[in-house]
Formats: sequence, C-alpha cells, structure tokens
Amino acid sequence: MSIATIILAAGKGARMQSDTPKVLHPLGGVPMLHHAMATATTLDAARLIVVTGHGGDAVAKEALAFSPGVTIVQQGSQNGTGDAVAQTKEALADFNGDVIVLYGDTPFVRRETLQKMLQARKNGGDVVVLGFEAENPGKYGRLIVNAQGTLDAIVEAGEATQTQLDITLCNSGVVCADARVLFDLVAKLTNDNGSGEYYLTDIVGLARSGGLNPGVVTCDEAETFGINSREHLADAEAVFQAETRLKMLAGGVTLTAPETVFFARDTTIGRDVTIAPNVVFGPGVTVDSGAEIRAFCHVEGCHIAKNATIGPFARLRPGADIGERARVGNFVEIKESVIGQDAKVNHLSYVGDAEVGPRANIGAGVITCNYDGIAKFKTSIGADAFIGSNTALVAPVVVGDSAMTGSGSVISKDVPEGALGITRDKQHNIAGFSHKHFTARGDDK
Repeated sequence: MSIATIILAAGKGARMQSDTPKVLHPLGGVPMLHHAMATATTLDAARLIVVTGHGGDAVAKEALAFSPGVTIVQQGSQNGTGDAVAQTKEALADFNGDVIVLYGDTPFVRRETLQKMLQARKNGGDVVVLGFEAENPGKYGRLIVNAQGTLDAIVEAGEATQTQLDITLCNSGVVCADARVLFDLVAKLTNDNGSGEYYLTDIVGLARSGGLNPGVVTCDEAETFGINSREHLADAEAVFQAETRLKMLAGGVTLTAPETVFFARDTTIGRDVTIAPNVVFGPGVTVDSGAEIRAFCHVEGCHIAKNATIGPFARLRPGADIGERARVGNFVEIKESVIGQDAKVNHLSYVGDAEVGPRANIGAGVITCNYDGIAKFKTSIGADAFIGSNTALVAPVVVGDSAMTGSGSVISKDVPEGALGITRDKQHNIAGFSHKHFTARGDDK
C-alpha cells in the first residue's frame, strides 16, 4: 500500500522567544524538522508534504535542502492542526493509500512505531492514533477508550472533565488513516471550542459517530517528546546525545569520556575509531575505521579516512578530506582541502583550498594564503614535498613533487619538482650591537 506523510511545521513557537521558526532550531546540529523528515523517509513514502506557516520561506528552504522532492504547502492562517491537514488535500488529490501525520517539533518518533500504526490500519483500524502512558498527563489530550478496548474519542485537557483528566493514556497527535477517510473527516471539523481552532484530534469522535473503527497504538513516552521552549530543546539535545553515544559505543567506537563528546544527526563513524574527550561533531562528518580523534577537536562537513590521526585541538571545516594514515596535529585548521595519505600537518597551520600530496610534510606555522579579498585560489603541494616552518604559500601556487620551501619564505611562484623555493634575505650579524643597545638604555649589561 502507498504511504504519504504530512509533517506539520507551521507553528510560530512563541515560547521559544525567537525570531527563528521553532522547527528550525538545531537539534543534533541540524534543524529539528530534519529529524521528523528523516523518520518519514525511512518508510519509503510515495509522498512527503511539509506544511509551513510562520517563517514559511525559511522552513521551506530547509525542508527542500533535506529532501528536494518534498511538497511544500502553506497554511495561511494558523487555525489549528485540523486546518493544517486540510491544506494538503489538493496536494494529495490523486493519492490512494495511507497518510501519516507527523509534527516538525516532535523529533523522536521511531520508524518501528509508525510501522505498528500501519499494521494497525491493515488490521482494521480506520483511524489509528499514537498514544502513550504519561507520567504527568498535565495538558495532554486524553484518549478515551471504551470497555471493548477501542478508542471512542480524544478530549483536550482544557475541555476534559475531572474523571477524564485522571486518565493517563494521552495523545501524541500522530495519526494514520486512509487518505480519503482522513480528508472526509477533516472536512467535518468545526472550531466550536475554547481556542476557536480546528482540532485534528476531533476526527476520532467523528469517525466513531460515523460507524468507523478508531484504534490506538502506544509507544514509550520519550518518543512523543514535543519541543515548545528552550528548556525543552536543551532536554531534547541531552536525550539525542545520550542515545547517539550509546549507538556509537554499540557500533564499536571507543569514547574515552562519552558525556563530553557531541554528535550531529548524520555523524557516521566506523569501527575501532577512538574519540578522546571534548570532541564536537558538526553536520556532515564521516570517519572511517581505525581513525583517532584526540581531545578538543571540532570537525564538520569533512571525511577522515582509515587510521588517520586528528588533534588534539584541531579544527576540520567543510570540505576537508583527510587521507589514510595522515596526521593533523594541534591547533591546525583545514578547510576545503585534500590531505593525501601519510601526509603530515602537525603544528599551528592553516590549510585552505589546497591539495596536499601523499607523504608531504607541512611544517609548523604554514599558511596557505587562499583569499585575496575578492576570490579564493588553490594551492597544490606535491607528493613527498617538504614545506618549511612559517612558509606562506600565496595561491594560486604549485609546489612540485619532492620540492621544498625554506622556513619563513613567502612563496608566490611555482616551485618545480625537486627544487627548493626560498625568499629569505641573507642573515647579517652586527658585532657588538646588543651591548651598545642595552648600555644606551641604562640596563646593567
């Protein structure tokens, strides 16, 4: 059966106290919206729709960045979740199959849970709701289950009786239904309630009164965690990091101080990688097996090949590609550069927009001067080259295979294969100058 997913991402998120739309606040280094979209894509859905509202252009841009095939639907006025779903009817006019409604601010719903909901649909549930047993039900909508164990209605907390408020089985908001049934029910919604909004949850009562069979699937409360404030966001980040650290350890990664290492949603790390304390992974990092990342490194948008060593105190920026057994040492920054296998950039260097050949050695304090204030230019360093300490390589420039540069040189012309490039003037020693200088100052010398 075909599947479509609708992700509701129109809310302003006033409690975030931010100009940024709520669903674009980062979780695991990426907008929280991407987490919900990632779960949706695991279902191999035929359609993926994101409903935008507040900050719609920005939300649409991030949604399309994650999945260029996503359909964006704008909710002009935020009149509730039922109204948001109604806006997608035209986009799904030619769709036959089940629709799952997710939320951009609820990032932890698992694929396995959604599969349980789809199975409940196959088993005869016309409308399937995802519920959970809440430790503190508070403002959650309550799931009203009849004596036969089937779902009668969802009652919002603000409109529930005291008896209903005592119920701990609560509504996550996630719904699965046949597309035709879903839109038929949504069309019957009214806003006759305290908020004046169209509640998607009211479709359960409409389904029951129309002779349909609503059902409920439950999951752990942690999956349904919704982010509505900065405090919630911090709590969600802690949950995400804790779960990711456990996954890394289970996958054969050594974390010497797990609680100090921070991952992004898409961090990929091979077996037998060792990660020291206080390492931060931004988005887009892949680390191959056997690599070592030492303490206090920050890496993002880069690839680290097998058995390479990074750090301590190194920064790899987007476009850095570190070859097998290469070494990037302390206080080194690499950006948009390929570091060949067995090459070394060990101390206090900046390498940007460059290609460093296999086995090349980059001395301490070397800088590739890649930007002239208007455009970026490339530096090419050949295999087995030796770049002396404090060399400034003014791009575009090529240092050939097995060539060398003298320490302290400013290299602005190509250095041929096997040659030495040097721009230092000859050293001149002035005899007695030091004694005369300090005597003139009145120092005891």
